[in-house]
Amino acid sequence: MQLQNMLKQKIGWLESRGNSAEIAISSRIRVARNLRKIPFPQKASRQEQKESFEKIKAVVEEIAYFKGAAILDLQQFDRVDRQFLMERHLISYEHSRGNGVRGLVIGDKELLSLMINEEDHVRLQGMQPGLQLEEVWDILRRIDEEMHKRLDYAFSSEVGYLTACPTNTGTGMRASILMHLPALVMNEEINKVLQALNKIGMVARGLYGEGTKVMGDLFQISNQVTLGPNEEGIIDNLKRIVKQVIDYEIKGRNVLFKENKGKVMDGIYRAYGVLVNARQVSFAETMEFLSKVRLGVYFNLELNTELDTLNELMILTQPAHVQESVGKELSPSRRDFIRAEMIREKLKSGK
Repeated sequence: MQLQNMLKQKIGWLESRGNSAEIAISSRIRVARNLRKIPFPQKASRQEQKESFEKIKAVVEEIAYFKGAAILDLQQFDRVDRQFLMERHLISYEHSRGNGVRGLVIGDKELLSLMINEEDHVRLQGMQPGLQLEEVWDILRRIDEEMHKRLDYAFSSEVGYLTACPTNTGTGMRASILMHLPALVMNEEINKVLQALNKIGMVARGLYGEGTKVMGDLFQISNQVTLGPNEEGIIDNLKRIVKQVIDYEIKGRNVLFKENKGKVMDGIYRAYGVLVNARQVSFAETMEFLSKVRLGVYFNLELNTELDTLNELMILTQPAHVQESVGKELSPSRRDFIRAEMIREKLKSGK
């Protein structure tokens, strides 16, 4: 699969549908699995990595959900290509920078993917737009069961699935919701919310997950505990907490618009004005302005755009995406110029 072709394809989890899609952008679940009698990828020899890659690849080709899926050998892709895949949330930062025999399986509309030989042999991931954790797990569970029949997983009857990092042992599940929380940030309540999440076994990370910074008021809220509660318990708990955060955000937005309507509207229209007129704009600036415009769409302001367009720009304006769009590496200033041109075209067309 040519990565440039992916630029033209719609990403399924970016569609503004599902529960509370204006705040809860997408739901993601990933499960970590390892093969018995083969060392974890970081400790495995190149031959052992190749063995696990081939075993997993052969099984994936038998799974109906992955029919027609692209199976990529990451050794064949350069740094920008791998960053592009990370920006689409198909691989982790660690997988994009790792060495050795590594792979990626990409399902239809990028709603399913599977990392081979990341920290664990298998990192199976499912995504859906909005707050749809149960829908994600329903599909992922079926795939996991099919793979389990064909692969000899490292499993303990006492603790569950064995993983490279002890924090993943047990269910091996990480469930997360990508959330847009500008009101909590603007009202300076976000730190209080994040601290409360940490106390109840949840964590909030940046746009690309663990170890990445928050941009555009976007937070990935996920479970920290994988050992103890079962998969359904993890999902129910996260969903309950996320609904509370959504309520806090809605109340915060109402307060903002009631008490500072003029200032809020001015910030939104200024951000929109920059995006439709700027000749150079960095990705950090883009995310800041897109966050404000998303808020404007929520308040039904007269902006010639919609959430689907803004969600798409959130992905297409990332550094590697801009470079893939022209097929070559670019200097930061040149990327800023092309990014601004891309945004102007998208917003002025209204779609």
